[in-house]
Amino acid sequence: MTLELTCSRPPSGFDLSVRVSPEVYIISSMRVLIATVQVPFIRGGAEIHAEGLRDALRAEGHEAEIVAIPFKWYPPERILEHVLACRLLDLTEVAGMPVDLLIGLKFPAYLIPHPNKVLWILHQFRTAYDLWDHAHGDLIYSPEGLQIRDAIRQTDSQLIPEAKAVFANSKNVARRLKEYCRVEATPLYHPPSQAEKFYCAAADDYLFYPSRLRLIKRQELVLEALARTKEPVRVRFAGGADLPAYAEELQDQTRRLGLRKRVEWLGHVSNEEKIALYAQALGILYTPVDEDYGYVTLEAMLASKPLITCTDSGGPLEFIRSEENGLIAEPQPAALAEAMDYLWAHREQAKRWGQEGRASYERMSITWPSVIRKLLS
Repeated sequence: MTLELTCSRPPSGFDLSVRVSPEVYIISSMRVLIATVQVPFIRGGAEIHAEGLRDALRAEGHEAEIVAIPFKWYPPERILEHVLACRLLDLTEVAGMPVDLLIGLKFPAYLIPHPNKVLWILHQFRTAYDLWDHAHGDLIYSPEGLQIRDAIRQTDSQLIPEAKAVFANSKNVARRLKEYCRVEATPLYHPPSQAEKFYCAAADDYLFYPSRLRLIKRQELVLEALARTKEPVRVRFAGGADLPAYAEELQDQTRRLGLRKRVEWLGHVSNEEKIALYAQALGILYTPVDEDYGYVTLEAMLASKPLITCTDSGGPLEFIRSEENGLIAEPQPAALAEAMDYLWAHREQAKRWGQEGRASYERMSITWPSVIRKLLS
């Protein structure tokens, strides 16, 4: 398959075959596989990321498919079995046709061997790294946890450098790769899904927290903070729960704190509903523990809404500047309550911060074509 492109000079990142004239080039398309993992029935940012990459490759004239490996992380011994399974896979060709490029995204799928492999790492297996001795980690409690942790770290350190290039989803992910595995990775940002559809409308009386309900996203911290606010702050949460028990805990906490009239649990919402909720919010809340990247941050900026996040929230801190396009609070209920109160009481300021957020997003030129050029260069 070939694609004809008219231009004054050949674009970077492509295999140029035949030059037809000073103005016309014939560009060979590539057959690209995107390697990731999938926990059945769970859909989040990683799945959206893989689909966005596939669609962007296709838009540039390449053949692209996602290879999603089913992943089960418990009991912990199964993790190393998954690693072995990935190392035994042969994705060099499919039905007699060569695969020109393999792009690895998630552990352990990014360990699949291929002679022309590029990694764009979303995150490693975090309970073997930054979450090893964290309150949200579980591997540490396994009798074989230490040995499995060391095996994962050794495997990553030895096999990630097989790739001809290593990119990271964010500076935060690149920092972890350097700190734990001594692997240099280039941060590479990409836009959230349907970025062009986000818009800003007049602010209604609520703050919006769009995210799957998970302990690591700390919705319970927001509830504790809300109970301490002096202003009549209201919060709308959107997103399903990975574990039904956590959703029940949040509902119980809402009742216990007397917040039922100030909190809405919207569950899963459509993309159109989500974009409208962004547009009409006074501001956006996003308080995860050391997030890898975080679409919520970029979506808030696209919707011209200020973001409230925490000093230990990781990825959002690469984009949010406190009192310029949002607020950064300590991950304590009192500090977060103060930030929520301030935004609620200073709406013109919130509007200006949101506008600056949109402007700063535009200045960064985060686009899929630029991502594809870098991955294929």
